Amino acid sequence: MVENRASAVRLGRGFWSVTLLFAVLSVLAIVFWYWTPIGIVMPVVAAQPGIQIDDLFRFMAASGSALYIFVVGYIIYFAVAFRARKGEPYDSIGVQVHDNHKLEFWWTLIPTLFVVLLSILSVRIWYGIQIAQPANGLVVEGLGHQWYYTFRYPGINGEVTGEMHLPLGQPVVLNVTSSDVIHSFWVPDIRLKADMVPGLVNTIRFTPTRLGKYPIICTEFCGTRHGWMNATIPGANGQPNPGAQFVVIDTPANFQKWYHAWQIKNAHASNALPTASTGTVSLAGGDANAGKALFAQKCSACHAIGPFSQRIVGPGLKGVLHDPSHPNLVDGDPATPADVAKILQQGYKGDIGMMPNATANGLSNKDIANLVAYLKTLK
Repeated sequence: MVENRASAVRLGRGFWSVTLLFAVLSVLAIVFWYWTPIGIVMPVVAAQPGIQIDDLFRFMAASGSALYIFVVGYIIYFAVAFRARKGEPYDSIGVQVHDNHKLEFWWTLIPTLFVVLLSILSVRIWYGIQIAQPANGLVVEGLGHQWYYTFRYPGINGEVTGEMHLPLGQPVVLNVTSSDVIHSFWVPDIRLKADMVPGLVNTIRFTPTRLGKYPIICTEFCGTRHGWMNATIPGANGQPNPGAQFVVIDTPANFQKWYHAWQIKNAHASNALPTASTGTVSLAGGDANAGKALFAQKCSACHAIGPFSQRIVGPGLKGVLHDPSHPNLVDGDPATPADVAKILQQGYKGDIGMMPNATANGLSNKDIANLVAYLKTLK
């Protein structure tokens, strides 16, 4: 008992009183974060896992506030309780806690348990966003441009401009990349954000749960008209920004109407263009470096630079001309430069998906030769 009383005195006369005060303040902070509506600072959730992300935010905010109160509170308390006093030697030291095994045990165990719990909660959400493959998921590709977005849907020839439409209740796999500089794709109501990087495809997965029209925001400075890609900022004279775009979550019936309208619109547009040439493309003089840059702009949204099994929409293309385990292309032809050029020129449609022809993709014969030259280097 004498040792315990001595320890209490060494910690300062008001130690347990301020500890009780910190505990009360921490409880109030935790209650605040768990009862205050997120809608005060963020819009209503429009997709899963938005609710889980909000819950994780509440947990981190509540636990972080409690930790902050105790750490900063004790710093202030000990600075006051053990301040230098008149008459004390200049080399006097405060309370010593070295080799206090109980204290060392608890200040190791509590943070460890907190980090483990936070890791479990975070990884469960992260896995659903980044790795899990939803059944019957709609695969959509988003491309950032200066200064607007375009989208690609399976079964729609070419790109969709304007609004991005999604059906309510159907899982979505969204692959995003950029055609020029680094952009970002953020929909606050969905709670997910991904960078759009040239030559790199980032993927997010979510399920729309609330009908409505939600702004898309580019959070990466991408040039002089970056503000055009923020649908929440008014444009000149109060008008919408020219590049302002939205995600529209429709009922399944309305989504199908919109989808079929774009199928017809893009089919008419492609018919108005000259059809892809059926002649043989000369591959002489193909530039692999130019092909690499073109691949990042035109192909990386659908194809990874990885093994055949690493599918985005189409298969991975690393070693496409050198892989003995996949000697044939998706159309059944041998994996030769000439046959790859034919697919690039004429397009392909089959069980694995649809690839637009050279006309729809805006590829010249020289572009095709450059792409084939680049694919030859991927051994």
